[in-house]
Amino acid sequence: MSGVALQQQFAARIRQPAEQPLLDGISAGRMAVYEELFFNNIEGFISGAFPVLQRLIEASRWQRLVRSFIAEHQARTPYFLQISQEFLAWLQEGYVAEPGDPPFILELAHYEWVELALDVSKAELPEQGWSLLAWPLAYQWPVQRIGVDFQPAKPPGEPTCLLVWRDGQDKVRFMQLSPFAYQLAVRLQAGAEAKSALYDLAQSHGLPADKHYFRNAQILLDDWQSQGVWHL
Repeated sequence: MSGVALQQQFAARIRQPAEQPLLDGISAGRMAVYEELFFNNIEGFISGAFPVLQRLIEASRWQRLVRSFIAEHQARTPYFLQISQEFLAWLQEGYVAEPGDPPFILELAHYEWVELALDVSKAELPEQGWSLLAWPLAYQWPVQRIGVDFQPAKPPGEPTCLLVWRDGQDKVRFMQLSPFAYQLAVRLQAGAEAKSALYDLAQSHGLPADKHYFRNAQILLDDWQSQGVWHL
């Protein structure tokens, strides 16, 4: 057997120890050491990136979830820091729910990943325009409130709109947005000029684009500017 084939067999066994045979010449005890180290490494990165989700899922189910990810997902990157992104991609594409899984698992995982992604991003704060480190987000579930003591069974009637950003001190922050503020943020993020975005929103919401409207909008823009979200 070629060296490449041996490596493939070894990798297959580590990914699915219960389904794949032992390699010739390697004892079950010795192989178990590699299997445990591999699993614990991957599980540690995932639980560190999704701490709230990990606490809300029963321990044996969490183990099965991670093992399914390892067995099924073909990662597109070898970097450990991006394991969380690969896990999120698997949840969105290959995850199969079991009875008892939180109904908000996908959105909570995305929200937790956003915090990590912004924390490690190499993007810089801009001198002008919308920050690449400020992400307007809309969820069906109130993900920023979910925890051990708050696990809703049904989503509220209105979406949860959030702004998550990394400020000038490299601290990740979030604020809840009104639907109007969220729509404005999305337009500014896409590169729209503030005044034209505001005129567009006034028309779509049936609001008079008068001095009172622009005065209130300017208060919001000034707040975003003071927090490093948007720059004139």
